[in-house]
Amino acid sequence: MNNNFSIVKSFKTFLEETGDLSYFTLRFFKEVFKPPYEFKEFLKQCYNMGNRSLLLVSVTGFIIGLVFTLQSRPTLLQFGAVSWMPSMVSISIIREMGPIITALICAGRIGSGIGAELGSMRVTEQIDAMEVSGTNPFKFLIVTRILATTFMLPILVFFGDTIAIFGSALVENIKGNVSFLLYFNQVFNSLVFSDLIPTTIKTFFFGFAIGLVGCFKGYYCEKGTAGVGLAANSAVVYSSMLLFIIDFIAVFVANIFYG
Repeated sequence: MNNNFSIVKSFKTFLEETGDLSYFTLRFFKEVFKPPYEFKEFLKQCYNMGNRSLLLVSVTGFIIGLVFTLQSRPTLLQFGAVSWMPSMVSISIIREMGPIITALICAGRIGSGIGAELGSMRVTEQIDAMEVSGTNPFKFLIVTRILATTFMLPILVFFGDTIAIFGSALVENIKGNVSFLLYFNQVFNSLVFSDLIPTTIKTFFFGFAIGLVGCFKGYYCEKGTAGVGLAANSAVVYSSMLLFIIDFIAVFVANIFYG
């Protein structure tokens, strides 16, 4: 009986949070087109989320390229297909591995940061003070952060993909004595627009999801310091789950359009 009650309660909580998140999303689209436009705050958030994530994204992408190539090379050598390495690595990284891993990294860094920052502002009543003073906190805090994550994540993914392919080229240059020019020629010959367009589009949705969930959890943070930690943690968990759902939908839709 208690188990059934717990399941019903959890399902009810899930539905309530889904409804609140849907209302939060509609409010964002309502506020984003209304003046005034907080352009300076938007640029500041782009710097905080983009520039400060470059090192982490670069190191992650470089290691992905190294490890993926080192793990794949022996198998391809057995079948005499090592010449396919540039094509396989580039398509795998650009289509799937690069976007989803970079998005997960950003969900951990950016999503938790947004949740903790807004949660702290809610707990210390800074958001309430902004409302009393006549400032629109939703416009200043939420809209700018969601737009920043939406536009910065595709740039970070592109940067991470480039570093990952360079790491793969470095392994091939050392192990297989393949020049960088030859490697990148094969990379560009193997890529087509159907590889780039769906990937680029879904990265915008990845960034939107990370910003939306992080802002939602932080903006409606519960009172107390424990609530700030819970907001930061749940922002990472929920945004990571949402990223996998978006990725599945994007791959499914791309397969329908491109066969």
